[in-house]
Amino acid sequence: MTDVPNDRVVPPGTAPTVISVMLIVPDAEAAIAWYKSALGATELWNLGGVAGLEIAGAAFFLHEVNPDNPAETSPGQAGVTSVRVEMFTDDPDGVVDRAIAAGATAGAAIEDHRTPWGTHRQGGFTDPFGHRWSVGDRSPLRPHSIE
Repeated sequence: MTDVPNDRVVPPGTAPTVISVMLIVPDAEAAIAWYKSALGATELWNLGGVAGLEIAGAAFFLHEVNPDNPAETSPGQAGVTSVRVEMFTDDPDGVVDRAIAAGATAGAAIEDHRTPWGTHRQGGFTDPFGHRWSVGDRSPLRPHSIE
C-alpha cells in the first residue's frame, strides 16, 4: 500500500479547519479535574460551567448540563451515548491505563487491528461522565490508498 499524496494545501496565513467535541457533563468542575488528572488535559479557559481544554494541542470543550436546554444532556442522564470520542496518540496503552486507574471503566482491550494500511493499535474506556473513548495510535490520520 502506498500513501495517497495530500493535495489539500492550506494557503499561507489561513488556519486549517478543526473539528472538536463539546462533552456535556453533570459537573463541569469535577470533569475538568478528572480530564486534567487522568488524561493530562490543560485548561484553556473556564467560564464556570463551560470550559475549553486541550490534550497535547487537541482542543475539546465541556459544558455542564443546563436544565433549561433539554436538547443537550449528559450520557448519564440520557442512559446512552451516541458519540464516541476518538483520541490518537503515540501511547494508547498508557492513556487507557491512566484513565482506568483514575476511575474510568475499561472498554475494549488495547489490541492490534489489521487494517488496509497496516496494523492499528486501539482500545478504549468510558470516562466517569459516561463518554466513550477509543484510544489508538496515529496510523489512521493520514491518507492511504485502500486496495
